Amino acid sequence: MNEKERIAKRVAKELKPGNIVNLGIGLPTLVSNFVSKDAQIFFQGENGILGIASEIPEEISNSNLINAGGKYVDIIPGAMTFDSAFSFALIRGGHVDVTVLGAFQVDQEGHLANWIVPGKVIAGMGGAMDLVTGAKKVIIAMTHTSKGTPKIIKKCSLPLTSIRRVDLIVTEFSVIEPTDNGLLLKEISPDITLENLKEITDAELIVPNDLKLMEL
Repeated sequence: MNEKERIAKRVAKELKPGNIVNLGIGLPTLVSNFVSKDAQIFFQGENGILGIASEIPEEISNSNLINAGGKYVDIIPGAMTFDSAFSFALIRGGHVDVTVLGAFQVDQEGHLANWIVPGKVIAGMGGAMDLVTGAKKVIIAMTHTSKGTPKIIKKCSLPLTSIRRVDLIVTEFSVIEPTDNGLLLKEISPDITLENLKEITDAELIVPNDLKLMEL
């Protein structure tokens, strides 16, 4: 299991039966691979599906069924498809329980930057701003660094996606909860020491006495 799959597997543990869960493009789409079809978790792709199951090989796929990242997917019984207007009505109407998003940066106030890198060509802002505003819970699923550069930093240098604080950050090395007092380190991977984790984190971490190990 690679680092992105480990992150997705850990995020899946945060989901509860009955949840409507939006999965953003990239790493977040892997989360559905770690939830069984009978878990009663309803994954939404903003491209217009509610009821996404795991990714499947192209040779056994239905070309009309893809997730937000363009990967072929299976669907659960009772799944539905719809247009973009209905999809965003779910999001903006507050009907999404959890959204799982990737990030370029998250700062120690819990602010997210994930939609644009200045000077780079982008296809568009996508639904990130709507999701961070409309979803009841926002989970960030991302690698801890990018080419050795920390992604959890004191202050975002990229444009913010929203002024709302995210609810949880999951990386291959940690589970972190942004709070009023700062970034609370809830879990640490057995593959890294606390000292080394702090070295690859540019923001200050609050380390509790009951710090737990991540289940891999």
